Amino acid sequence: MRDMHSFIGKVALGVGVLAIVALVNTRAQQGTAAVAIDPDDIGGTVTGAGGPEAGVWVIAESTELPTKFAKIVVTDDRGRYVIPDLPKANYNVWVRGYGLVDSQKVKAAPGKSLNLTSVKAPNPRVAAQIYPAGYWASLINVPDKSEFPGKGGAGIGTAIKSQEHFLGLMKTGDIFGSCFTCHQFGDKATREIPAALGTFATSKDAWLRRIQSGQSGADMVKMFSTLGTQRTVAMFADWTDRIARGEVPPAPPRPQGVERNVVVTEWNWGDEKTYLHDAVSTDRRNPTVNANGPVYGTPEMSTERMPVLDPVRSTASVLDVPPQDPKAPRAAGPALKTSPFWGDEAIWTSRSDVHNAMFDGQGRLWMTARIRPPATPAFCRAGSTHPSAKRFPINEAVRQAAVYDPKTKKITYVDLCFHAHHLMFAEDANNTLWFNDLGMGHSIMGWLNTKMWDETHDAVKSQGWTGLILDTNGNGKRDAYVGPKDRIDPTKDKQIDDELYSINPAPDGSIWASVNGFPGAIIRVTPGPNPTETSLAERFEVPVARGYAARGMDVDRNGVAWVALGSGHLASFDRRKCKGPLNGPTATGHQCDEGWTFYPQPVPQFKNVTASGSAEGSYFAWVDQRNTLGLGDNTPIATGNESDGYLALKDGKWVVLRVPYPLGTYAKWLDGRIDNPTGGWKGRGLWAATGTRTPFHMETGKGQPPMIMHFQLRPDPLAK
Repeated sequence: MRDMHSFIGKVALGVGVLAIVALVNTRAQQGTAAVAIDPDDIGGTVTGAGGPEAGVWVIAESTELPTKFAKIVVTDDRGRYVIPDLPKANYNVWVRGYGLVDSQKVKAAPGKSLNLTSVKAPNPRVAAQIYPAGYWASLINVPDKSEFPGKGGAGIGTAIKSQEHFLGLMKTGDIFGSCFTCHQFGDKATREIPAALGTFATSKDAWLRRIQSGQSGADMVKMFSTLGTQRTVAMFADWTDRIARGEVPPAPPRPQGVERNVVVTEWNWGDEKTYLHDAVSTDRRNPTVNANGPVYGTPEMSTERMPVLDPVRSTASVLDVPPQDPKAPRAAGPALKTSPFWGDEAIWTSRSDVHNAMFDGQGRLWMTARIRPPATPAFCRAGSTHPSAKRFPINEAVRQAAVYDPKTKKITYVDLCFHAHHLMFAEDANNTLWFNDLGMGHSIMGWLNTKMWDETHDAVKSQGWTGLILDTNGNGKRDAYVGPKDRIDPTKDKQIDDELYSINPAPDGSIWASVNGFPGAIIRVTPGPNPTETSLAERFEVPVARGYAARGMDVDRNGVAWVALGSGHLASFDRRKCKGPLNGPTATGHQCDEGWTFYPQPVPQFKNVTASGSAEGSYFAWVDQRNTLGLGDNTPIATGNESDGYLALKDGKWVVLRVPYPLGTYAKWLDGRIDNPTGGWKGRGLWAATGTRTPFHMETGKGQPPMIMHFQLRPDPLAK
């Protein structure tokens, strides 16, 4: 009997061993063996001490292609990943994720399975080094509500009336920008005092010196002066001191759900002294225009060499766009004080100041650009017979327009009377190109009839502009009006003096625009048959109790406006919800507060701010009208300037399109293109450029040029 028990025990032991072996084999099969890859993929499993790592990034980077290239994916709930469609090259591959430190980089080539091991961060401070800038910025102790209104002296500026006003100017600013509208606030370069800045007795002294550095020094000093220099410096010095002592922000969540389906492809373009405003890939009215073609960047005042990417070949080149008149002045001034990065060198040298660009249906690139000195031609001024000049004469305009035809390689200049800033095509028979005018005090919007321009090349006849006139007498048409400084006369209409930041033609023929400042507003203009004489505007101010500080905006195909707010919201305005009249003597801004809806963005709020919102400071809002990403038509997306990425709103919930490497992604625009309408997820995607004025602040430091990025959305994390 004892022998029988011994026999049974041995059998049971053998069965148990076999079961364990089978379980190990099964787990192995669920790992690498379960990840199918093509010859141009790298795939495998990421595991750590606790098992599979879900929701972490796997990064593959190569310097063997014509320009530096990287592709980034997210692991699924079992730690599996596939990096698809890699160009033939050798890659460094590693893991990055919240709660981790970067794993060791492993050499790999496409077509190979590669299992990776994650490395847990030893403590929260180390883990926090890869958190988005907005999480670090949320540690700022904003001045208490009791400090407002400002009293001047060493305190808050006398023009600042409330904590909300202070935050709105700090994050969004007026028409000339703010602390958050040129680069990230909260990245390593701003949350620490660089040793190269010098030695200072206190952090306050260091901050006073820091804001004078480089070619933006004068702008930074002006902004601090408006807020109250000494109090604002004390606020930021306290922030950097607490961080130096070890304070860390809360941890962000790892990518969840559809966020794990995102594929990010990155290319370097331009050079280390170039910063970009944005990039364009197609005609947004028909996003199949320029399919698989080159993508163009607009380098604003940094350089006259527009970067160009061929995404098929991974080659970067440049398009030279000098001004038509070589006497056009440089857009950027000299450095106020020595930069810790560039010394006394003036790195921004452009005269053409190419700010924004759009494709037309013919595949031509239209852009706002300086082409001459600011003084306008005679036809723009008082005494001219031009219909718009008769109503609204203009003596100076800094930026005009140019058009580049990739087929002929020719640049043609278009002299405009108004100061061109942003531009966008309407969906009309004339292919009207609309422009806002910002920074010159004109309070107008302008247009170019490109159909007429193509037929005549007569810029004088093809352009027009108009002031912004409210229908305050309520009769539905434009009549005699009082001026911007005059009181409302209920028998007349009213001209307003808002300067427009964005320009957004809607499918119904109306033109929308945002107005910066506090609390900010959006404008809707109905052009009418003769816009100079017939256009009427409606003004909708942001209800300051719910949000404030409008920046960039867009309109969806249902006529709903979406605007980025400095309060840390993405807001929508639906005119269809308005209950009262939209014209008349009281319709000057708050006639439809019920049309607004506010969505707090997924970043923590500042430490001592209790109001709804967040520390996010989105630069722009863009609507994916035609499902170029894959989240559906009319998906609003805010630039997550403090979030290292982009914030898409889907069915009232946020989808974060994070760029985990290199840290410091900061964008000013998005563009969506469909390269193959029948190609599934591979045939479409979003294009965006790093638009920070300080690419040398990014994780990779001085020497980092701007990047152009392609975002695609797979049906699942392992799709090839």
